[in-house]
Amino acid sequence: MNYFSRISVGLVGAIMYVLPSNAQEVITNNQEDFNPFTYRQGNNFRSASGKPGPEYWQNAADYVIEASLNDVEHTITGKITLTYTNNSPEDLEFIWMYLEQNRFKPDSRGYLTTPIQGNRYNGDVEGGYEITGLVAKVDRSTSTKHLIEDTRMQVFFEQPVKAKGGKATVSMNFKYKIPVEGMDRMGRLDVNDGAIYAMAQWFPQVAVFDDVVGWNVEPYLGAGEFYYDYGTFDYKITVPYNHIVVGSGELQNPGEVLSPTVKQRMDQASKSDATVYLIKPEEVGNPSLFAKKSGTQTWHFKIENSRDVAFSSSKAFIWDAARINLPSGKKTMAQSAYPRESDGIDAWTRSTEYSKASIEHYSEKWFEYPWPVAINVAADIGGMEYPGLNFCSWKSKGAALWGVTDHEFGHNWFPMIVGTNERRYAWMDEGFNTFINHYSTLAFNNGEYPSRLNRTRNMTGWFTNPNREGIDTYPDVANLQNLGMIAYYKPAIGLFLLREYILGEERFDNAFRSYIKTWAYKHPQPNDFFNHMENVAGENLDWFWKGWFYGTGNIDLAIENVEEFQGDFVISVSNAGDIPMPVVMKVTYKDGSDEEVRLPVEIWQRGDTWKHLLRTDKVVQSVTIDPEKVLPDVNATNDTWPVQGREGSK
Repeated sequence: MNYFSRISVGLVGAIMYVLPSNAQEVITNNQEDFNPFTYRQGNNFRSASGKPGPEYWQNAADYVIEASLNDVEHTITGKITLTYTNNSPEDLEFIWMYLEQNRFKPDSRGYLTTPIQGNRYNGDVEGGYEITGLVAKVDRSTSTKHLIEDTRMQVFFEQPVKAKGGKATVSMNFKYKIPVEGMDRMGRLDVNDGAIYAMAQWFPQVAVFDDVVGWNVEPYLGAGEFYYDYGTFDYKITVPYNHIVVGSGELQNPGEVLSPTVKQRMDQASKSDATVYLIKPEEVGNPSLFAKKSGTQTWHFKIENSRDVAFSSSKAFIWDAARINLPSGKKTMAQSAYPRESDGIDAWTRSTEYSKASIEHYSEKWFEYPWPVAINVAADIGGMEYPGLNFCSWKSKGAALWGVTDHEFGHNWFPMIVGTNERRYAWMDEGFNTFINHYSTLAFNNGEYPSRLNRTRNMTGWFTNPNREGIDTYPDVANLQNLGMIAYYKPAIGLFLLREYILGEERFDNAFRSYIKTWAYKHPQPNDFFNHMENVAGENLDWFWKGWFYGTGNIDLAIENVEEFQGDFVISVSNAGDIPMPVVMKVTYKDGSDEEVRLPVEIWQRGDTWKHLLRTDKVVQSVTIDPEKVLPDVNATNDTWPVQGREGSK
């Protein structure tokens, strides 16, 4: 033992001798809580820094679609041509495609796994695809071979699609009956002026082939949403002449489908920060506002670098719009389409105001909105998002309408820009979106509406419920009573804690913005998020990911005691819960002054108790853990220490 070591041992012994008897360091430790909890090493496809690796790849899917909507039979008939680019390092003998309208058949897996009493994801059972004329081509080879299994279809090629850039085309005709109840994601709604068709999951779409699991072919059951590749969608929708169609992407033929009056109003709206009516409430059904007076009309839309498209068609729409101002100086447009039953200044008349504010906030705060329109559609759907278009409840008003509008538009960032797998990891889009909704709500109109996220202790009843489940629970098997917490609120609270309590705003925002920019239009996995946040923020967060995202444990920090020691004070704290956390304390002194004391999370590596020597020339009156009540601490009774004994000041 060298001289320095002998001196160190002597000092430690002296401190142990003079401090209160139980102040020595804990012999056992909690290092297990801080160890890596999953395999997170990088490879050529995904780096350890949480970025795409030097050989990262993803496939591309471009669609040309022509479809016709029949508002008498409530059917849609169409043709799709898919151009598929195989950027993977292996040849593909087949592709998998989704036929999600097959969920609306009496023998679908989704229907057969729905409880007898039903749930949010009820759906009609008179639908399902009729697929005809399928042709799959690679170079000059042609195949018609395909296999349909529930909501998936396997399409075989005569010769493989070559790796690293090979292309194939798949074309087919499709037809189905549009459901009334579309699992709270699509369907039809009858109002006084006609039916509103909310069209989503409305065409056959290729599944994702990735470097993680190969083909992602989970069936469409209910709670699990979607995972698609990016590409260009060029689609035409033919409808009765007196229908208004709004859809993802830019309208390509406004001169053909808009009357001169509506087109002039559209031009006005593109320059206006205030909402401009395109079709006023009293003009619904007015024949002078349609470009044609009979027959059908074809609306042509196009969107690039998107993972999906949706549209809505109706003759019952009030239609309004306003411009959206983006940080780069670019402009896009907010639009709302809703029936007269939804009209009113306390209801959908403010929809475009809400939409504009939401898109502008997220663009400024996180990443600029990329698409030419952002459309909010009133339908018989609680709330559902697609690139550039939402369906929200036609009955929503006030704070409820703001909340659902803001939430669904937030989904344009997660998962439409950052393309996560919603069917496996609902928390990576719902939770992240709920988190950014908090700040958008605080910013909107000087806090006109409240946010739930800054009241985390109001949710501790769920955190102590023995039937709670973990965030990583597969959404389609999660108890629906838990889904709101494990997919939305608990992951959102996790990010809130990182920003407001653990990392601080600047470090968190730098890392989170970097994550969005790095993975925009790509397919991150959970480990990519964990690795990227740690590398940019400069913090090992294994203890947090493990405790909060992959467990059902709780936070319970406690103050055990405060006692005077040689003119200073010793504050004894403990981790009475399952998850370690940094300790933030407010120390209030007898003279009325106070100070903040912060202890790093590493104190819990050494055990479940810790003593902090507070050097002060004042008298401690009280100590409070987490004075701002940021943590969802499940036991508030041990958060404070009241003054006991000593009077006067030093």
